[in-house]
Amino acid sequence: MQDGPFTISIALPGGIPSQYDHHIVRTLSSMRGQYADQGSYEAMLAREDVVLYEVYEIHRPEVPGELLHGVSIVHPGKVGDEYFMTKGHFHAVLETAEVYYCLQGEGMMVMETPEGEWAVEELRPGKVLYIPPRWAHRSVNTGREKDLVMFFTYPAYAGHDYGTIERQGFRKLVVERDSQPCIVDNPRWRAGE
Repeated sequence: MQDGPFTISIALPGGIPSQYDHHIVRTLSSMRGQYADQGSYEAMLAREDVVLYEVYEIHRPEVPGELLHGVSIVHPGKVGDEYFMTKGHFHAVLETAEVYYCLQGEGMMVMETPEGEWAVEELRPGKVLYIPPRWAHRSVNTGREKDLVMFFTYPAYAGHDYGTIERQGFRKLVVERDSQPCIVDNPRWRAGE
């Protein structure tokens, strides 16, 4: 970890930063219960535990004033008619925000609050998305061939709460209908669990 100012480079296509401290790889098996079509999920998993997304983090001390940052890469593909996506999470410190800058590909960010508000924002190269405090978020790659590559940054002490989303899911899903992304209600969403 650097003590003073530093720079990184993000080569495109690919999106792998020139330096990073953690490389997280999430496969299909890590998303059990998150896809609506469990039959398609199980059939796909029986064939191969494919990589859905990767995260490259530049670690910073988990104290106020520091910003953790890195690159997330969501690969193209679908489980049934639902696009590859990240697990999604609230921040453990709920009152912390996050910023994403889309570098490559196309997708959507699915978001919601504990109080029931929800939003879905389109992601394209050059778009900057601000996610306010209290909003869970999940990246979805709606492209057919390209990786969805995004730079992100958030307070280093924010932490992650994956458990809430693993238990209840997101209220909305992004699926393909007539060759286009479509936002639908999640039939498996469970309130207050």
